[in-house]
This record gives sequence, C-alpha cells and structure tokens, in this order.
Amino acid sequence: RMLTRTPSVVAQVFLLLSIVLVIAIAVIQINQQQILSPGLKYGIVLDAGSSRTTVYVYEWPAEKENNTGVVSQTFKCNVKGPGISSYESSPGALAKPLDDCLNKVKERIPVHLHKNTSVYLGATAGMRLLRLQNESAANEVLASIQNYFRAQPFEFRGAQIITGPEEGVYGWITANYLMGNFLERNLWRTWVHPYRKETMGALDLGGASTQISFIPEDPEEHFNSTLQVKLYGYNYNVYTHSYQCYGRDEAEKRLLALLLQKSNASANVDNPCYPQNYKAALTMKYFFGSLCTQSLRPANYHPNQLVNFHGTGDPGLCQEMVSLLFNFTACRDREDCPFNGIQQPKAKGNFVAFSGFYYTINALNLSGHFSLDDFNSSMWFFCSQSWAQESGWLPFMLPKFEEIYARSYCFSANFIYYLLVHGYNFNAETWPQIHFQKEVGNSSIAWSLGYMLSLTNMIPAEGKLIQLPLKPSLFAGLLVFLTATALLCLLFLAYACVGSRRPKDTPRVERVFTPE
Repeated sequence: RMLTRTPSVVAQVFLLLSIVLVIAIAVIQINQQQILSPGLKYGIVLDAGSSRTTVYVYEWPAEKENNTGVVSQTFKCNVKGPGISSYESSPGALAKPLDDCLNKVKERIPVHLHKNTSVYLGATAGMRLLRLQNESAANEVLASIQNYFRAQPFEFRGAQIITGPEEGVYGWITANYLMGNFLERNLWRTWVHPYRKETMGALDLGGASTQISFIPEDPEEHFNSTLQVKLYGYNYNVYTHSYQCYGRDEAEKRLLALLLQKSNASANVDNPCYPQNYKAALTMKYFFGSLCTQSLRPANYHPNQLVNFHGTGDPGLCQEMVSLLFNFTACRDREDCPFNGIQQPKAKGNFVAFSGFYYTINALNLSGHFSLDDFNSSMWFFCSQSWAQESGWLPFMLPKFEEIYARSYCFSANFIYYLLVHGYNFNAETWPQIHFQKEVGNSSIAWSLGYMLSLTNMIPAEGKLIQLPLKPSLFAGLLVFLTATALLCLLFLAYACVGSRRPKDTPRVERVFTPE
C-alpha cells in the first residue's frame, strides 16, 4: 500500500517546487533588473572664425534632460593657419590643416560611435563678409569643406554661415550654461532648474564682428531684436545684436585706413596705437582688401603698394582716433540708441566678456572683474611702452608673445573702452559687473557650445536600457519547462485521485457442480 502512494507524493513535491520556482524566477526577474544608461553621445562643432578655425568635441548622456543634452566639452583643437575665408583663392588647401585636428578627434571618440557622431561647421563674420563681397568664392570654400567631410567616418550635417544674431545668442547660451544658470544638481544628484537664478549677459569680440546679448528689463518693448530660446523646458527672450566690421581685426583695418587718409595717402604714416619704435610695412590690400574699408579706399588704390606704419605709442591720440570708428551722431541723443543708429535696451545685470575681450585684458595683466580706473591706468601704461629693447620693452611684458597681436593690444584696449563705455553705456559703477573670462572649468566660452546645446533639442533621446538577471530566452524557457512540469504533475495527481475513489470489484468464482 505504501508503494502505491509514492508516485503521488513525488508529483505533489514536483508541483509545489514548480510553482515556487516560477514565482521566485518571476520576482527576481522583475525586482533585480538593472536600468543602465544608454551611454554617451558625441558631437563635433567647427567654429570657423575670421582669423582661425577651432574644433570642439562635446559629449552628453544619450537619455538627455527635458529634451536638451547636459553637454560637456571633452576636447579642443586649434586648426593651424588662418580662418577659412582666407582660402577663397585656394579652397582645396583646407584639407591638410583640418586633417591634423580631425585625426586627434578620431582618437577621442570610440570607433564604434564614429558613424553616429554628427559634425557641424558654423562659419561666422569672416565668411559673412566674404559672401557679401564674393558669393561664388564663399560657396566654393563651403563646397570644399563638404567634399572633405564626405571622406570622414563621421555624419556630416553641413557647413553653414551662421547669422550675427545666432552667433550672439549661442554665445549667451554657452555663458549661462557654464555658469549653471540653466541647470544645477540638487542633493539627490539630479538635475533641476535653479530657483530664482538670474541669467548673465554675454559680450563676444571676434575678428570681424562683436556681439552683445542679454535679457532686457522689458523683453516685450524690444521684441524686434529679441530671439526666443527654449532650453530644459524653459523659454528665454534674449536681446542680441551683432555689429559687423566691429571685430578686433576689421576695426583695426578701419583705423589704419583712417590714418592713411589723414596723412594724405603718404607712404609713411604715424600710428599712435602701435608701440613706440615699432615699424610695420603693410600692403594696401592688407587693410583695404576688406569690405569694411572699401568706402575709405583712395582713388589711387594699388593693392600691392606698401605703406610704412611707425608706432608713436601715444595713448591720448590713439583714443581720439579710435573714437572716429563709432558713429555717435546717428542716434541723435536717444537713450536706447548707443551708436550707429542701432536701438538697444539698457544693459542690466552681470555680463561675461570672452574671446577678444579676454585676450586683451589678459595682455594688460588684468583678470576677472576690476574697476574702470584700474582698466584705464593699465591701458595708459601699456600704450606708453616701447618696442625697442629698453626699460619698457613690450615683448617681455606679455604672457604670450605673437607680434601680430602684441603690436595691436593698445588699439584693442582703446577699442574695448570705447565700445563698452561710449557704445554700450557701461560706467564706473556698472563696469565691475563685467567678468572677463576665457573658460569655465575645462570648457571654453564660445558660441559653439550653445550651438551644440540647441542642436541636442533636435537629436532624439534614447531610452534607458534595462538589464535583466536572466536572458529573456532563458527566462521564457524556464517558465515553459516549469509550467509544463506543474501541469503534468497536476494531471497525474488528478488521475491518481480519480483512480483511488473507484469501488473495487472482488472476482467471484462460481463452482459448477456437475452431477455424477
């Protein structure tokens, strides 16, 4: 009797085990799953400025925050040679200098991500001027870049000439993003929008243009000059204006043209903004070849004719000449019009001044923020120095010596003074609100990061990856096996139960008696 009950006991044990194991595996599979980040995404931006091209590599978590990536700069490379607009007569020569930087970029980004990494080239005021001057040459330069990137492993999204307002607003986005004015980490290490944090204005000085961008007191009043920006789920109305031909290089070319004009087109010209005893022989094409100086060309213009400039290091006269670069009469004393007849709301709050602003301030041995008096005294002292080898030998005073920049820092300082004080109406009280800065952490303050942030709004986010303890195929196989085992056990037990309840018939033996 004991032997007949053993199969039922075994079946019950298997049934219980199967049920327990199915429940246990399901619970483990659901509760022990790991949510993995889909990893990093990369983007490359080439900032094709008027004087040089800089390559930036950015990365951000693929899942993004509120439709915008939390982007960081991981690599920067300055392309050797001048800006791309200088290659108008030989666009094919662009490939070699680009190669040096792009080969370094390829090493920085994992190979398996190359084909999914977008590359963008944004050309600024140098190419804006070339397009106005010679549209077909500008198109040839851009076509040459397109051809170059077709042979690269990255996904090239095009070379475009960005507008002045775009350059200004992207610079504003970069500055505020790096200063933590859009996002900050809370106690739980998650990204949140900062509570009541004011944004900063942005001042950018390039080679061919300068930009001012900030949120005005009343954005509605200046809606024609404001751009709406959406970042991390918030909208910002930013006033921005770009002044073409007011970049450092183009402004200096205009100064040289004015000095030549005032000297009655003499072959020898005194330049009060060059250091004492500095001499430079420049071709007329160097400063008259630009669209910004076309109106100042003399009747007897010969592109290859040399003009000898002699530095006199006269800060007072330099300032006087620099003031002629600004048209202050066009505004007719209107408060909301600083110069050149351009309407601008009153600058408010803190500003960050980068690019050419920073490099000039650095040459004057100043940094961060300081008083207007400190700036003026440093500028006056610098502009009084000599190029010759004596007590005030200029090359020894600079943190980094490059002749083409060193000879022009006095001009740049005076130009910055006039632009900020007489142009944008900063005064002794508001000047310390300007922070002269090159970078925040390892990230450069440049329009390219703002450009990348805006583009991540259009780059789709990726969902988080879920890693399960068991592979789906193994999990499914175990479930089928254990469920089948449980069902077989149930069937066996049901059959055994039915069999045990049936009444047992005892065989009857009938004896047949036959009569003897």
